[in-house]
Order: sequence, then C-alpha cells, then structure tokens
Amino acid sequence: MLPLLAVIAAAVLFGTTGTSQALGPADTTPLGVGAMRLVVGGTALAALGFSLARRRRTASGRRNPSLNHRAVLLMALTGVCLAAYQPLFFLGTARNGVAVGTVIALGSAPVLAGLIEWVLTRRVPRATWLGATALATAGVAFLAFGGDAGSTGADPVGMLGSIGAGAAFAVFANAQRRLMDAGWDPFTVAGAMGLGAAVCSALLLPFADVTWVLEPSGTIMVLWLGLATIAVAYTAFTWGLERLSAATAATLTLAEPLTASLLGIVVLGELLSPLAVVGLIVLGGGLLLLAWGARPPRDPRPFVVEG
Repeated sequence: MLPLLAVIAAAVLFGTTGTSQALGPADTTPLGVGAMRLVVGGTALAALGFSLARRRRTASGRRNPSLNHRAVLLMALTGVCLAAYQPLFFLGTARNGVAVGTVIALGSAPVLAGLIEWVLTRRVPRATWLGATALATAGVAFLAFGGDAGSTGADPVGMLGSIGAGAAFAVFANAQRRLMDAGWDPFTVAGAMGLGAAVCSALLLPFADVTWVLEPSGTIMVLWLGLATIAVAYTAFTWGLERLSAATAATLTLAEPLTASLLGIVVLGELLSPLAVVGLIVLGGGLLLLAWGARPPRDPRPFVVEG
C-alpha cells in the first residue's frame, strides 16, 4: 500500500504545477519557467537523493553496482528527459489550459510507458493495466475533442507539447526502472536525474527571459515548483517506482491530471465542455481500476514488479 500512496502523493504535488505557473507573474514563458524550476528543483533533488542513498548504504552495507557506460547513458537520459518535459508541459498548459493540457500529458504517459516496457521486456502487461490504459486513452480522446467550454477542441500545438511531455515522462520512468533492475539504489537514480536535469536547464537559461523571478510571486512560484513538485515529488515517485512497474506507476500518476483539473476549475475558473468532463470521469475510472488491481488477492507481498 505504501508504494501506491507514495506515487499518488507525488502525483498530487505534480498536479499543482500548472496552477502554480498560472498564478505566477504574467510575463513568464514555458522555457523560462521550466528551466528555473529544474535549476532549483533538480539541484535540490540531487542533494536529497544522494544524501538518502548514502544513508541507506551506511545502514544496510549495500553498494551500488560498478558504474558502466550503460548506467551513465541511462542516468543521462533521465536528466535530459526531465529537462525536456518541463517546457513541453508548460507549452501544453499555456495553449489548452491547466486542466486539459495536464490531462493530455499524463494521460498519454501510461500508454507510452507501457508500450516501451512491453518492447524492452517482452512481458505482456496485466489485464488491469490494459483496461486502465484503455480508459485513459478514451479519456484523453474525449478531452482532446472537447477542450474548454465553447472551444472546438484542443489546440494542436499545445496537444503535441502535452503528448511530448508524456513521452518524456514515459522514457525516464522506464530508464529509472532499468537502473533499479540492475541494482542501483532508487535514491541514487533520483539524484542523478535531478543533477542531469539541473545541468541541462542551466544551459538553457541564457536563452530564456527569467527577470520575473525577482518578483515576489515569481520567487514563490519557482521555490514551490522546484522544491515541492520536483525534489519532494520525484523522491516519493522514485521510491514507489522501486516496488512497482513503470507502467503501473505512470498510470497511478493519473492522479495528477485529476488534481490539476480540479485546481483549474476551482482556482483558475476554467470551464470544461461536457465532453471534457466525460473524459475526466473516464480517466478517474482508469485510476480506480488500476488501484483495485494493483495487489493480487491474498498475496502476502505488498507489491511486485509486473510480469
């Protein structure tokens, strides 16, 4: 139960991202917000992850495997994908609103994560994942065609940005899973991802206008986005991923679009079309289906890697 709750708690924190950006300074850009979020959050995630990994090694005596080219490439891939996720995600929410943009991004992630895991491992996913993913796909389709109230559907550029963010999420979730399967401590994996993302984002800062960060609302926004939605959220997500498959963890993060949609409607006053509301309900059904099927009856182990 704890791994499931950790991933859902992380997803709820993820779900505050779009609303936090919308409540920040008016002159922000997707690139600027994404880069600043990761410079702060990636650095904090690296410090937190490496510290927790060192404490676990001291307590258990367990050591990470020897560093090799494959591990370096996978760790670099997690950082690059996390860095790419940020501007793509904010592009989607800027074009289609927090509710629709977030739902499309995270609704596409479990489908892509499951497909990648299927190709890499040749293991057929469980029926519960297949059913939950089918519901997620249907929900995303309803949202894409529904969009905001009064619109004719989601903005295509914003939709591509959101799907690109979902793809980046799916890739780094699977890369993390591969590193853990090879014996790497999950907090070391999280720390490496944070460090790589912070370095990539720092290289983007000269190309982004970040003067807004000097405003009080800008500073508060960056600190929340970096510390809460990156450092804390990804640490919890990675700990949960250690005990779940990438496909299951990605599907559980559908709690993010549900949270984002509620915040978009209640806090930002976004209005969804009836078809988009149906999409949210269908997505919620997929999350409930996966939660129901995550633990086999009378299985004494809390969670197992699927397959």
